Amino acid sequence: MAKVYHDKDADLSVFKGKTLAVLGFGSQGHAHALNLKESGCKVIIGLYEGSKSIAVAKDKGFEVYPTGEAVKRADVIFVALPDTKQAASYEKEIAPNLSKGKTLLFSHGFAIHFKTVVPPKDVNVILVAPKGPGHIVRRQFTEGKGVPSLIAIYQNPGRDAKKIALAWAKGIGGTRAGVIETSFKEETETDLFGEQTVLCGGASALVQAGFEVLVEAGYSPEMAYFECLHELKLIVDLMNEAGISGMRFSISETAKWGDVTVGPKIIDASVKKRMKAALKDIQTGKFAKDWVREYQTGYKRYNALLAKGEKHPIEKTGAKLRSMMPWMQKRSIKGAQAAY
Repeated sequence: MAKVYHDKDADLSVFKGKTLAVLGFGSQGHAHALNLKESGCKVIIGLYEGSKSIAVAKDKGFEVYPTGEAVKRADVIFVALPDTKQAASYEKEIAPNLSKGKTLLFSHGFAIHFKTVVPPKDVNVILVAPKGPGHIVRRQFTEGKGVPSLIAIYQNPGRDAKKIALAWAKGIGGTRAGVIETSFKEETETDLFGEQTVLCGGASALVQAGFEVLVEAGYSPEMAYFECLHELKLIVDLMNEAGISGMRFSISETAKWGDVTVGPKIIDASVKKRMKAALKDIQTGKFAKDWVREYQTGYKRYNALLAKGEKHPIEKTGAKLRSMMPWMQKRSIKGAQAAY
């Protein structure tokens, strides 16, 4: 089992007299910045000219600077920008303002592991990745708790990279819950694999296929939606709280029997074979190269596939049924965009 680091293993005095810069003020950026500030650290925000987040960050009491100026002023720089924006920002604004002894920090290893960003050898490069979205990182901190986090060290010329990573994790509340050390390679490859084959790609494709099978067999779209999408949250919540065995403890014997006898026929050896192929594409860098090419050429296939998904019949059925559920928090995706 991996060693788990807690509050006693991290020292915030590492940041005494230091300036921490958070580049971007989106989901993770705002949470890290606020938590670190309330932990007694000096935090500044770096944003591109014209960013809608400038007013928001100033309203929260932060000094806001253009990205390059923030890098110049800071000792530790958190690159809280989307993967697709990091390479251009690094080349134009971050790299010209880096100097020996500074630390670059990421919350996902994509840019470093796949070398869309190649930092100089005289700066520390570390990762601190809370295993939860920014609003949960923030909320848990304000409640005196924390979100389990990962740390990783990629470059350590200053011989203090791990202390800095642990101090940052403590500043955002991660050591309250527990911090595990990994590597940039392991965090990046497992994160992409989980997203593609289980959490996002696998789950959404499974839900859509189940919906289609029922509707094509003559059942109503409403019943198909309830059975293949709506109730999925109930099962996932049980798994999240008590594991797969705990979920099985809470469902009927009939559901359990269907689970253990039919489930393996659906998700069978052929699925694992294709999962392994997807993992190979991640490990060899093929997925990263394809994704970089996609956003460099204007997101054409990406946007077409998303638009196709929005037209799936399950979306129209779901919108109608969700309108009948006043207790459910609803979000519109129209015009929504993560700030940075």
